[in-house]
Amino acid sequence: VTGILATMPYIALQLVGIQAVLDVMGVGGGENTNWFVKDLPLLIAFGVLAAYTYSSGLRAPALIAFVKDTLIYIVIAVAIIYIPIKLGGFDEIFAKAGEAYSQTNPATGAPRGALTPAEPGQWTYATLALGSALALFMYPHSITATLSSKSREVIRRNTTILPLYSLMLGLLALLGFMAIAAGVKVTNGQLAIPQLFENMFPAWFAGVAFAAIGIGALVPAAIMSIAAANLFTRNIYKDFIKPDATPQQETKVSKLVSLLVKVGALVFVLTMDKTVAINFQLLGGIWILQTFPALVGGLFTRWFHRWALLAGWAVGMVYGTVAAYGVASPTQKHFGGSAKEIPGIGEIGYIGLTAFVLNVVVTVVLTFVLKAVKAPDGIDETRPEDYTADAGDPGVQVELPPATAGTSH
Repeated sequence: VTGILATMPYIALQLVGIQAVLDVMGVGGGENTNWFVKDLPLLIAFGVLAAYTYSSGLRAPALIAFVKDTLIYIVIAVAIIYIPIKLGGFDEIFAKAGEAYSQTNPATGAPRGALTPAEPGQWTYATLALGSALALFMYPHSITATLSSKSREVIRRNTTILPLYSLMLGLLALLGFMAIAAGVKVTNGQLAIPQLFENMFPAWFAGVAFAAIGIGALVPAAIMSIAAANLFTRNIYKDFIKPDATPQQETKVSKLVSLLVKVGALVFVLTMDKTVAINFQLLGGIWILQTFPALVGGLFTRWFHRWALLAGWAVGMVYGTVAAYGVASPTQKHFGGSAKEIPGIGEIGYIGLTAFVLNVVVTVVLTFVLKAVKAPDGIDETRPEDYTADAGDPGVQVELPPATAGTSH
């Protein structure tokens, strides 16, 4: 349930990204048009995503993933070289960005920001980075991608190049400074980068950049919706609703739930302020992080008591949601951010990490208490072979080292 709930705002963020590109391209209407024309780009994005995953499943995003990666790397590489040349170099970009940040924000009466965060902001950044790293592989789509790979070698190869994605994200962050230096003016900050590409690139390459953004949002959104659907089918439908479900029935239910998850993401986007969609994605991060003790702890040890893990999860979920609800911003009364004062420390930190610490403390304390009163541990239905897949097992492809491929044993 947590995985499905946390995935929906993540998919919503992908839809908002596709909508931003279509808005800059002129698809849809402005604020003064009726709701249908105004949200037409979003509805188009939803329709493409729904048809894309319902008809082709996981194969479609897998087949075009390499196209997505190639386009994104090309666009980012060109942007990091071409745009600074047109703007007078990085010295000029950071000078203009610093000047813009030093101006007073009328809504807060304080400077708009700074090129480097002050000491309180460093706590926020560090705790957000740590919490996000812990949450990353708790999302169901991370496991789906791993389990759907062809072999262990594919996982190893892709893991070695994952740092390149982190490097690319660092370069991507520089585009925001470039948009400020280029004088990009938009009412919705999410349009800044597409508008920067529209203003700076030749028309033909701006189209390539828009395609990269669109495909870059479509592929992960497809995998996320499939992963959330698989969670429901295998852990709720098959376990509690229809234990004797056939593979065909499971596939049918997964397709339907995948569509419903995308509808849930669409509702997120239609009912929230799209200019702060990232805050809802961060809220999903707060939620999914609370599964870490049960998932990771349960893999490596049987020491934690099942009811203690459940209680810790509940405390983390409630605290994280209530704390995030209470965060205000100049544009939002609730869910205005994901950082709040850490109890007992006084520094501003990521709510998800604070909730995670409370989760762990409650889990450990209750485990001691429940073990002391000899509460039943329950029955562990897993077996050692559930955690491994070796040559000779059903459905496992035999892999030979490259040096011995083609030889017999």
